[in-house]
Amino acid sequence: MKKVVEKLISLNKTISTMESCTGGGLSNKITNVEGAGEVLKFSAVTYCNEFKIKMGVDKNIIDKYTVYSIETANEMSKNISHFTNSNYGIGVTGMLNKVDKDNPSFDDNTVYISIYDRDKNTYKEEILKAPFEKRKENKELIISKIEEMLLEIIN
Repeated sequence: MKKVVEKLISLNKTISTMESCTGGGLSNKITNVEGAGEVLKFSAVTYCNEFKIKMGVDKNIIDKYTVYSIETANEMSKNISHFTNSNYGIGVTGMLNKVDKDNPSFDDNTVYISIYDRDKNTYKEEILKAPFEKRKENKELIISKIEEMLLEIIN
């Protein structure tokens, strides 16, 4: 994540996150880097639908596609970017080794990642399978993938 933070600083760009299944792990990894305060504007952990909606995610998107969908991840990334006036917003949602009684899903252990580039009004999306039994290992895999995606799009 050091390269991401350094690149964002050099470009005078900012980032914000709306995380669900990673539980703040992404923002933690960013803030472990010296200088992160110059680039990370805000981070929200929105485990429940209620707070995704309060943060701007359209309830109709959740109702139509479920909370576990790329459409919801896109809503998360775009809304957090606009809410914080950040150049990049990251939305991540999915299921990790647990059945969610409030949000039935047909595709357990699937994670949806969206990075919204506000300046270009574009999304970079990824759908990732969580292959490990341990939640911590899956979170580390997801965060590494997001780091890789960020390095590809930050220019």
